[in-house]
Amino acid sequence: MKDILDIKELANIERLGNEYDLQKASLLERKLRLMINENPDLKPIRQKLRDLIKDYEDREWSDFDNITDFQVEESDKAKELVNYEQKFINKRKEFIRKKLKEYDMTQQDLGLILAHPKSYMSELVNGISQFTLKDLVIIHRVLGINLTILIPTFLQSETRDKLMESIKKLNKPKLGLRKTELV
Repeated sequence: MKDILDIKELANIERLGNEYDLQKASLLERKLRLMINENPDLKPIRQKLRDLIKDYEDREWSDFDNITDFQVEESDKAKELVNYEQKFINKRKEFIRKKLKEYDMTQQDLGLILAHPKSYMSELVNGISQFTLKDLVIIHRVLGINLTILIPTFLQSETRDKLMESIKKLNKPKLGLRKTELV
């Protein structure tokens, strides 16, 4: 399954494939619920998320007697990672808003600089859609926000596991993930 990074990608997603996807979809669904009043065009996207979530839960969690410790552990790890990502997004949002206020600018003004419409700027700032690297570099250069605050450096568990496996195959003891990675 393709990772849910941007709500525009949801049309291509047929089913959630793991606990991380479930947690990410659940978070996006909750955020969209709050944003629908401002942007009713998000209703079909929210409904798609709800359908994906229900399908996954029916497949993976409906048989209570067969839920394994591994499933629960994976669910807990996914919740922790999504929570970590959300903290990052909230911190970034605070920094952007602080700088906008400092320069007597609005989110809409930033949208003009980035060439994005108002509703899309709200999606970006709230972590519903992803900033492009170009957007983040422009924000860094115009507002003077450090790139480490703007660009997430954490990896999803599947990517991290594959990376650790590749590093192990190289047999380079000094090579590894830095401790800033979420364990």
